[in-house]
Formats: sequence, C-alpha cells, structure tokens
Amino acid sequence: MWWFYRKGPSGFAGASTAEEVTAGVDGRGLVAVITGASSGIGLETARVLALRGVHVVMPVRNVAAGLVVKESIVANIPGARIDVLELDLSSMASVRRFASEFESLNLPLNILINNAGVMTRNCTCSCDGLELHFATNHIGHFLLTNLLLENMKSACRDSGAEGRIVNVTSAGHTMTYPEGIRFDKIHDPSGLNDFIAYGQSKLANILHSNELSRIFKEEGVNISANAVHPGVIATNLFRGRTIVAAFLNTIGRIMCRRVEQGAATTCYVALHPQVKGISGKYFADCNISSPSLQASDAELAKKLWQFSLQTVSS
Repeated sequence: MWWFYRKGPSGFAGASTAEEVTAGVDGRGLVAVITGASSGIGLETARVLALRGVHVVMPVRNVAAGLVVKESIVANIPGARIDVLELDLSSMASVRRFASEFESLNLPLNILINNAGVMTRNCTCSCDGLELHFATNHIGHFLLTNLLLENMKSACRDSGAEGRIVNVTSAGHTMTYPEGIRFDKIHDPSGLNDFIAYGQSKLANILHSNELSRIFKEEGVNISANAVHPGVIATNLFRGRTIVAAFLNTIGRIMCRRVEQGAATTCYVALHPQVKGISGKYFADCNISSPSLQASDAELAKKLWQFSLQTVSS
C-alpha cells in the first residue's frame, strides 16, 4: 500500500485527511451547499468546511438526522454556522422546493458540493419515472446546480471570489455500457443491471462537470467545475448491498479509507488555493487524475446535457 502514502504534485496523498489538506485555509465569508451531509464523507466534508469558517447549508432527506449532525458539529466547533433544509434528490419537485427555500435565506453561494448518492439492490424508478440511480445521482444534482447557478454567478461578480462546483463521482464510472450511457434505459430500467445503473450515473457526474466547465469558459464565468473520486470507503452508500457492506466491513481496516481520508479530495478541490482556476478535471487522492475515455468524451457530455435539460424541463 506504499502508493497510498505517496504524495503527488499537490503535496498530498490518498492517506491525507480532510483537515490536513485544508490546514491554514480561511473559508470565512464563503457559503457552501453540501448534499448528503448527514453521514459519511458528506458529514466529514461539512464538519471540516465549518471548521475552516465556511457557512454550511445541509440539504438532507431526514431533517431530524440533519439537525442532530448540526448540533454535534456546533458543539465541537463554537461559532460554526450551519443551516439544515429538506431535500430528496430523487424528486425534482423536492429539488425545486429546496432551491426556493435556499434563496429565501438570502445567502450568496460560493461552493456547491454534489456529494449525495445511492446504490440500490434493484433498478426501480423514482417518483418522476426515472431509473433511481440516475434520478438521484445525476438528474437531481443537475437540476439543483441549474437552479442555483444564477446565485453563484452573482456571488462571483459581487465578491470577486471564484465559485466552485464539486461533483463527487466514483471509479465505478467505468462499469457501464460501451457507449457510456443508455439513454433509452433512463425511463425504462427493465433488464438493467444495478451495478451498470450505478456506473452510468457516476459517469454522468463526470460528464456533467466537463460540460459545465466548457460552458463557464465559453461564457467567461469565474466558476470552476470538477469531479472527484473519494476512494473506497465503507459508508451508508452500501447499506442496500448486504454482501458488499459485509465484505467492506470485514476488510475495511486493510483496503478501505477512513471517512477523514475519503473527504480529503472533496475538501481540497472545494477550498484549496492550489485548485484556483482549474476546471473540468477529475481528481483522486487530492491530485488530478485520468478518468476513462468515455468520461472525456465531449460529444457524450453535450448529449447528456441536452437529455438532462429536456428531462428537468418536461
């Protein structure tokens, strides 16, 4: 496991923790929205950003659980600023309600971390009739990002600070179809393998980042969009996969990262000065890495963008 401790050009490695990669970074005056922040790497990301002075907004499905997390963070970080709002990413109506409630807070948005994700045992449909992995992991975040973009653009213009969008993906983005995404399976997941469904939703996260980056550069907007792979971590993501969860719990001490390490790349890309001006990249172990060829397909990214736009507009 020597490679896990080998530092890359950033000066950090897979073994680095979220606190280590943000040491000395002053996040005061910044506001971040972090989905899936009530557990796992999302919770650790929220805690560390709050530790660095960032005002954190936590969109969560279970508000009661989110409030418990907030109380825990505030108890250990006096002065931490955290808001908890309800959000179910699998429901476009819920995403729209959250966006409206967030706007009512009258806060600027500097950092958007699309962290939440699901891995289910079966390929069921969301309340909107979309394959659940794709609906939650991609479409929900796509719509959320679009609804919050004007706020981010205004915050950039008013403060002069770079806006940052971080999409948490996975090395599992390689487990998909040869053509990348089967768009005909999004509304009809019958016969779709659950691992393939998860993989194409994670591929969509990277393609989304790439297309956002292209659009921002074309428009001259001071917002970056990057994708991050947190590594293998035994989190609640696998709660629906009994065998996988048992396997990870058994070998976790040997192969899996701690949550503090899993959140490091997200926190690094969201806050560190080294990442300023860098966009459209895929990060792993706090360093720029190379995703699959499918994830670098500009035409597929444009096709996904149009498909997603039509889906959230219908």
